[in-house]
Amino acid sequence: MRELVRPARLAPGARVAVVAPSGPVPEERLQAGLDVLRGWDLDPVVAPHVLDRHPEFDYLAGADADRAADLQAAWCDPAVDAVLCARGGYGVQRMADLLDWEAMRAAGPKVFVGFSDITALHEAFATRLGLVTLHGPMAAGVDFLKNARTQDHLRATLFAPETVRTIASDGRALVPGRARGVLLGGCLSLLAAELGTPHARSSAAGGLLCLEDVGEETYRLDRYLTQLLRAGWLDGVRGILLGSWEGCVPHDRVRAMFADRLGGLGVPVAEEFGFGHGEGALTMPFGVSAELDAGAGTLVLDEPALA
Repeated sequence: MRELVRPARLAPGARVAVVAPSGPVPEERLQAGLDVLRGWDLDPVVAPHVLDRHPEFDYLAGADADRAADLQAAWCDPAVDAVLCARGGYGVQRMADLLDWEAMRAAGPKVFVGFSDITALHEAFATRLGLVTLHGPMAAGVDFLKNARTQDHLRATLFAPETVRTIASDGRALVPGRARGVLLGGCLSLLAAELGTPHARSSAAGGLLCLEDVGEETYRLDRYLTQLLRAGWLDGVRGILLGSWEGCVPHDRVRAMFADRLGGLGVPVAEEFGFGHGEGALTMPFGVSAELDAGAGTLVLDEPALA
């Protein structure tokens, strides 16, 4: 697995487009998120269909074609420096094949931020565009609006990424050890759902795999991991970082399942690395090389997330 191209960091006055590739966006939360971005001296612009609702399926932020058009237009606009997702939910997989990836590649690199359902786009941006992306909070996300740690870490990553090259775990090593590799990953259920699709990686070989999820029963998490294992997708992975498992209870049972499913890989596995759906979530740069020390609970990036 190779390192990916790092987009340029943001500067005051940068234009940031907010898009909604997945679920419907509450207007009041969107407006609050825009206020936060303006407070960072950014110039946020909202894509035309962000507040749409699908006429039949209320779990989608408008029609697939409109959500895809918003993302593509924002990415291909030379005046836009970064694209931030408004929220996750569900819907990316329905619109990913409607994007003109050749046109987006020709538009050149820029910053892309999101998580949860946006995992499918992290995979696509890596395989189709070869770009570093940020697994981080979204503009209308509750944690982004209310948590200072979440805001501060994303802001530092965007404007001064050299200041956040070390990320520390709040937990312990499930399997101790050290490993080097390229960061990738996201929401476990999405990674399992992406297997065999046109935009997914063929495996996590050579990578440091970041995993998190929300609201899943232990047996379902077990099934996702078992699917990745049986497909050979985890063959050659260098190390694994576990983020938040909000609403996945009881934690002792979840932890035992991870030990059972991941312990046989013979690679370091570190817990509670603070990214994902949990409170105070940190921003993780996918596509950057790093060193994991599971015993010490540290991840050190070889280079800043953004150039």
